[in-house]
Amino acid sequence: MEFETQYPVRLEQAVAWGEQDKLGHVNNTIYFRYFENARIAQFERLGLHFPEPEGHGFGPILASTQCDFLKPIHYPDRIRTEIGISRLGTSSFVQLYRIYSHQQQDYVAKGSSVSVFYDYAAGKSAPIPDDLRRAILKLESLSG
Repeated sequence: MEFETQYPVRLEQAVAWGEQDKLGHVNNTIYFRYFENARIAQFERLGLHFPEPEGHGFGPILASTQCDFLKPIHYPDRIRTEIGISRLGTSSFVQLYRIYSHQQQDYVAKGSSVSVFYDYAAGKSAPIPDDLRRAILKLESLSG
């Protein structure tokens, strides 16, 4: 099922001085940390719990991620990382991200990732449970 997200989860944070590289802008690897922070906030909103460290249980696992760097971010700044789901499959979902710079009053990056619902004990993907599917649709305001 594919749909257009409204980016319902939005996370505000300050840009840290130490996130800059030698060229004086936020290092490209940090954008993926911003995506991760938003992804974890989204999982929390969905009521997703991570399996125990022993590797048992079910939960999301990151399969792939990518970022388009539109404009550099500089310290000091505040950013808003937004995330939503645009595709819901049998065992996976596609998440879309965008990062807004308050200093620049514009979006400075966009990206996507694929998360897979995973059976950690079996070491393979598993179908997304109906309650999680309903939570995703509700969060994306598609449940009607």
